[in-house]
Amino acid sequence: MIRLAPYLFAAFFLVLWEIAVRVSGVPEYLVPGPVAIVGAFRADPLLFLTSLASTLGVTATAIVVSAVLGVVLALVMQASPLARAAFQPWTVVLQVTPIVAIAPLVIVWVGDPFASVVICATIIAFFPVFSATAAGLAAAPADLLDLFRLNGAGRWATLRLLRLPVALPYFLAGLRISGGLALVGAVSAEIVAGSGGVASGLAYRILEAGYRLQVARMFAALALLSASGVAINAALGALAHALLRRRGEA
Repeated sequence: MIRLAPYLFAAFFLVLWEIAVRVSGVPEYLVPGPVAIVGAFRADPLLFLTSLASTLGVTATAIVVSAVLGVVLALVMQASPLARAAFQPWTVVLQVTPIVAIAPLVIVWVGDPFASVVICATIIAFFPVFSATAAGLAAAPADLLDLFRLNGAGRWATLRLLRLPVALPYFLAGLRISGGLALVGAVSAEIVAGSGGVASGLAYRILEAGYRLQVARMFAALALLSASGVAINAALGALAHALLRRRGEA
């Protein structure tokens, strides 16, 4: 029953929403009901699904790139205090800079729409992986580090046998956060690109529907984005559970 609770609540909410819209007589161009939203999707499902595939392609690429860059930079900073002092402030700068402020510059400088949107999404998704991995590499117990030194283990052996296994749960937790942020970054960058006339992704469909006051189409695109975010989070959570279960930590 507990597992069914989210689905039952969602069904109850949708039914209540549809009843409220019909009883109150709110125009569809202001607040469409679930039936109207489903109808907007069924009117052109191929367009919605093609746009969704474009957005998910950007998101998946950004997740992979941010994971690789985050792990590599965390390893470099773990190995070199000088690199840590040089790079860490700039990672914070990237984290606190609003992506909508730099997305137009990235799009102009890069030129290629797909690559520029991926870069913007990566900038948002990078920091959680990097910070979590760096924290995991530094979280190796001091007594185990001393034990490795006493047994003559070198830096590489200590990294491979101790620091990386300790950092794995941290990395997976950061990756799960980055999955949702990559989708947010992709949508934000697509909105900026769509404002400049580049038609790609669900974000552009939202802009297009907004200009035409097709609110039901906007809600349909938003529903697909929300479902995609939930699916990405669940997939990364399942990946983390599978990897940690193999180590007996699930």
